[in-house]
Amino acid sequence: MGIVEDVADELALESLKIINATGDDAFVQRVADTIGGSSQTMEEAYLTAVRVRRAEQRAREMLKTIKDEMARSLEPPKDG
Repeated sequence: MGIVEDVADELALESLKIINATGDDAFVQRVADTIGGSSQTMEEAYLTAVRVRRAEQRAREMLKTIKDEMARSLEPPKDG
C-alpha cells in the first residue's frame, strides 16, 4: 500500500479500538471531518479503511461461530 492507505489503515485500527471500547460510532465521522479539513484523499482512504476493518471484524466473528458450531457437532456424545 501507499502512504495514504497505510496511515488511513493505522488510524482506522486505532479508531475502531476506541469505538469498540466506548460504543461511540460518531467518533469515525469526527476523525473523518478532522482529516478532511486537510486532505479529502486521506478522509476517503480512512473511511474506506474503517469499512474494510469493520467488515473484517464481522467476517471473523462469523467464522469463529461456524468453527465453534463445527467443533460442537464433532464432539462425541456425552454419557450421562
